[in-house]
Amino acid sequence: MALIEKQKYTSKDYWNLPEDRRAELIDGKFYDMAPPSFQHQKLVSELTQLFGSYVKAHNGNCEVIPAPFAVNLEADDKDWVEPDISIICDHSKLTPKGCIGAPDLIVEIVSLSSRKTDYIIKSGKYAIAGVREYWIVDPEKERITIYHYEEDAAPVIYPFSSGFESSVFPGLRIAIATLL
Repeated sequence: MALIEKQKYTSKDYWNLPEDRRAELIDGKFYDMAPPSFQHQKLVSELTQLFGSYVKAHNGNCEVIPAPFAVNLEADDKDWVEPDISIICDHSKLTPKGCIGAPDLIVEIVSLSSRKTDYIIKSGKYAIAGVREYWIVDPEKERITIYHYEEDAAPVIYPFSSGFESSVFPGLRIAIATLL
């Protein structure tokens, strides 16, 4: 079923997308999502397991949820995104539709089709919505960019071979190269 082109789409349009179409709704516009590569999915799987193991080992309360999973960033039923990994520590934000409000940590694995969206559009949305930490994992450039919005700090860039820690999960040291 094809959608009629509109000037501005709504949450209702998002929830009525055909089952075979994956898209995010940002500022009334649909951003189609291409099927992920093997490397993309491997990173999502490895990072999801790593975060999940850390949460369990530390008797944490956070939920680690890989895509597809809908996130309504500002709980306004306007913008719906599907981060590659969403980590939500406030269970009141979890509903049958997804996460209503900003997750604590979001991870996006960059692909050719998502580069502009991940680096520019989503970064601004995540900062405004109150995401504490945002990771952009860029396999093509072999680097990870981490935004610590909670600290109002400049982003920090690490090569895949370098280890780093998350401010959301103190003591969890990661080097992306070891996950590939």
